[in-house]
Amino acid sequence: MDLPADSSEPSGEQPGPGLRADAERNRERILAAARRLYAGHGLDVSMACIAREAGVGKATLSRRFATREELINAVFADRMDAYAAAVAEALADPDPWHGFTGYVQAVCAMQAADRGFAEVLAMTFPAAKALEKRRAEAYHSFLDLIARAKATGHLRNDFTDQDMVILLMANAGVIAASQDAAPDTWRRLVGQMLRAYATPGADLPPLEPAPTPTALYRAMVRLTRSAPGPEGSKG
Repeated sequence: MDLPADSSEPSGEQPGPGLRADAERNRERILAAARRLYAGHGLDVSMACIAREAGVGKATLSRRFATREELINAVFADRMDAYAAAVAEALADPDPWHGFTGYVQAVCAMQAADRGFAEVLAMTFPAAKALEKRRAEAYHSFLDLIARAKATGHLRNDFTDQDMVILLMANAGVIAASQDAAPDTWRRLVGQMLRAYATPGADLPPLEPAPTPTALYRAMVRLTRSAPGPEGSKG
């Protein structure tokens, strides 16, 4: 459900210092609101809902961010920088296998900390040029990390970069389903997947305990009953 346009918004704005300051304040309010909503509800939050959370009209939101992709690009630029930095840190590790396992854990932890970013890493946004450029840079560094980890003999030769994409997609789903009832479930998933990627005898981080049957049942009930995020649509 969309909200009615804010009829109090001025029309025929004239440029000036005051207007520029107001425009910047509105932009920051919109970004802060979008970060909160995306982090808690994922990307299925409508632009109208973000405008309401920010306390601005839909017309103001449209002037600052003409499309959903533009807003996503602005909201997640810093997180994509952190994502790229995680690859660089892994490549700097003198033990490539340790760097690989640390990278997988770090990126999945980023997903767990922000549901919106969990979805961003599992999707692609061709219109968000800066976001996709940073993703591409991180991807090429990850290919280097894979090659180095395989050279240690600890990463299976049949592991491919597509396996990481599959993990990110699976992790996003686990986070969305279990974040309230069993919020650490993703750690178990990542630990088990690292064991699937490793060759026999490879050093691995301790495996996190499995969630209790009760917690998993509650997560399954929540998933069954859950409705779309605020306002439902992405428009």
